[in-house]
Amino acid sequence: MTRLIFVNRFFAPDHSATSQILSDLAFHLASAGRHVHVVTSSQLYDDAKAALPVSEIISGVHVHRVPSTGFGRNALLGRSIDYISFYRSMWQCLVTLAQQGDIIVAKTDPPLTSIIAMAAARRNGARLVNWLQDIYPETAVELGVPFMRGPLAASLTALRNRSLRQADATVVVGNLMARKVESLGAPAARVHVIPNWCNDDVIQPVAQSENPLRQSWGLVGQFVLGYSGNLGRAHEFQTVLAAAERLRNEPHFIFLMIGGGKRFEELARAVKRRGLARSFRFIPYQEQKLLSHSLAVADAHWLSLNPKLEGLIVPSKFYGIAAVAKPIIVIGDKDGEIAQLVQQHGCGIVITPGNADALVDALRLLSNAPETISEMGRRARAMLDGHFTRQQALQRWSRLLDRLDKVSARELQLA
Repeated sequence: MTRLIFVNRFFAPDHSATSQILSDLAFHLASAGRHVHVVTSSQLYDDAKAALPVSEIISGVHVHRVPSTGFGRNALLGRSIDYISFYRSMWQCLVTLAQQGDIIVAKTDPPLTSIIAMAAARRNGARLVNWLQDIYPETAVELGVPFMRGPLAASLTALRNRSLRQADATVVVGNLMARKVESLGAPAARVHVIPNWCNDDVIQPVAQSENPLRQSWGLVGQFVLGYSGNLGRAHEFQTVLAAAERLRNEPHFIFLMIGGGKRFEELARAVKRRGLARSFRFIPYQEQKLLSHSLAVADAHWLSLNPKLEGLIVPSKFYGIAAVAKPIIVIGDKDGEIAQLVQQHGCGIVITPGNADALVDALRLLSNAPETISEMGRRARAMLDGHFTRQQALQRWSRLLDRLDKVSARELQLA
């Protein structure tokens, strides 16, 4: 079988979202007998100063960790320097490692990795597969990142579009993203939708009466609206904050925030300023072994996405919520990727950003209708089991790589 080289800034034992998804796939493919390599950094997502081994084999996967600066994610300048240093080391590793006929699979951390991977693939006669978790520089432009407009953005976009056109396959995580990359020049026949996943074999529903976190976090007898994961620049929280203000005199409503991120801290400060501390609980990220319990502690979950980013990003926390069979409240574009799924499967409620009154109405409705919560949760898990399981995604990847193997074999016969 063709040798695979994945490129992403983080890999196991790191527990960030892109690392977990990549690690899952790499270990699955290695266990199936494929020769799998990963080019990554020596850092951890939450520890830029970490120094993981330069080279090791984990569960059959050959891991190559390249050096980069360690300024971390807090400041744009430092993060940019980290990216540039990783690009340089990544290039040096790829041109040494990649051989003719190999498949280089480029993820999107750091952004625009596909440009470097494309150049290395062309130089060494390898093939390129783009694995897009988001689309840059468009995401950066919509978020107002400095220097991402004008000639620089135009140049980066042109190079990125070339990598889309030249790739043997481009894997995207949603249907709207597929349409977007096709509009940017990716041949439709080479665009493949393979949604992200969670470990749904392990993440399972947990009854409130059997969840010790409900007691230890002081949530017994409350209606809990949960949020779990990163709250970043792509996510809107003003609607939830405004709803909490309207419900401040109804103390049985609790807004539970589990995770971190730039806007997580911003929300915590806003809650304190507005005197809403009684209505909120802020909890750090929980260990993987507690994920079923931490997700299931809420009665319902919310997630959000800036409508401008539809087709550029798909919130992956959606899958974990569905796995524990909880209603999903989407604060975003009603025609967005996740909103369409929630409406199609009847497993939650879609709220237009800024419509706090609608969110309040939804929470009051759910708090008085346990049977509705149960039915929406059941539908969420059924949706996951039918369309978005980990095993289904891994099988889609295996089928795609098998097809690329056959194309490579035919090319060798014709050579």
